[in-house]
Amino acid sequence: MRERIFTWLGKEFVELSGEAKPAANATSEAQEIFQRFDQQLRSHGLSLDNTVRSRLWGRDRQSRDLGSNERVKVLSGKARSASSSYIAPDHFDTPAKVAVDLIAMRPAQPSAAKRIVEYDPPIVPIRFLTYENVVVLSGVTTVLPTLEAQLDNILPRIQGSLTDGGSSWDKAARVSFYLHRSQTIENLKTLFQRRVKAQIPQMEYCFVDGYSSEGKFCEVEVTAQV
Repeated sequence: MRERIFTWLGKEFVELSGEAKPAANATSEAQEIFQRFDQQLRSHGLSLDNTVRSRLWGRDRQSRDLGSNERVKVLSGKARSASSSYIAPDHFDTPAKVAVDLIAMRPAQPSAAKRIVEYDPPIVPIRFLTYENVVVLSGVTTVLPTLEAQLDNILPRIQGSLTDGGSSWDKAARVSFYLHRSQTIENLKTLFQRRVKAQIPQMEYCFVDGYSSEGKFCEVEVTAQV
């Protein structure tokens, strides 16, 4: 497990990343790694309830699906948070089938509660959450014939969520692109810059091999300030 504690957007965050201990199936691996994460957060006076984002990695589609199903059970109730999931066998250094990145936030007011905003109708990932002055969107993606067509669907939906969360592209602090290996970062950058003119402090790019369903070329995660 890797741990990083950092100050960002005026808050303290704890980021945990790690691969599960190899087990018989991805369900057991997901259970194990979230148990370890909860124990580690509790050593800092936090818990899974303080989760604002989780990112699940699967070695293959079955591992991604089983791991994601278990995550839904673990990160429920007060622990519900923004989420995304990817298939990326090259992400792994061990025989594990599941890996997780999780970010938890320490609120300035201990009594502060996350505001969860669902899609209509609700689906497994939330649309976004607000936690004090921070807005965290789940990964946004779609199935359309080209990357350009997908971004024409994804980016207006992100803008709508930012607006509904009291934010905007101008207040976005980080945009993370999870791009299919068949695509190029150069084309993605060109397409994005034509559509979003805001100067975003942090832009990051990662290649993956798959998503929740076939036919997707990109998933976009955004964190912003209110």
